[in-house]
Amino acid sequence: MREAGLSMAPAPIAIAERLRAAIRSGALAAGTRINQDRVAAEHGISHIPVREALATYVQGAGIETGYGYFAPNVPGTYRLVCELHYPDERVEYELPSIRSGAAGLRMAGLLDNIGRTSYDALREILVKTLAQSVWRDHPDVKSVRAILGSVRLPSIGEFEKGKRESYEFLYAYDFSLKNKPATPRDR
Repeated sequence: MREAGLSMAPAPIAIAERLRAAIRSGALAAGTRINQDRVAAEHGISHIPVREALATYVQGAGIETGYGYFAPNVPGTYRLVCELHYPDERVEYELPSIRSGAAGLRMAGLLDNIGRTSYDALREILVKTLAQSVWRDHPDVKSVRAILGSVRLPSIGEFEKGKRESYEFLYAYDFSLKNKPATPRDR
């Protein structure tokens, strides 16, 4: 049974919204362990959407977690490119900026989670959030197209013949901000 107050959005989005609200309000203290089975039972849903929401939130927040049983997941099969459209009709391309190797690994893991999610609304919100960080670095842009694609690596035989990785378009999201992007003092 759905708990009162739970949004009618798909379960991963609603759970992520509640998690973020609980953290911001202080109801969920830093370092608190979250049991996905308990959260699923509280909402009367399967643990799969809960796992997806928690994994995406953890990756997006940059929270360090332990590795799985066999080995760490080495992500990197998805890429995000932002197409920046300026008022003078100029178009530039930009990748989300990464400041460290650890941040790059978290970003790659987050992009893999976003690329694999089956919830379109959640994917769109997360991609637009990442694209907003690019927008803050380019405040004179009038609109942004965030393009998510998958990377296809060549087989060994293809590589030996000179073929390199290719990029397959998956999703594109266009948006523009009515207000100016946030400045550092606004955060």
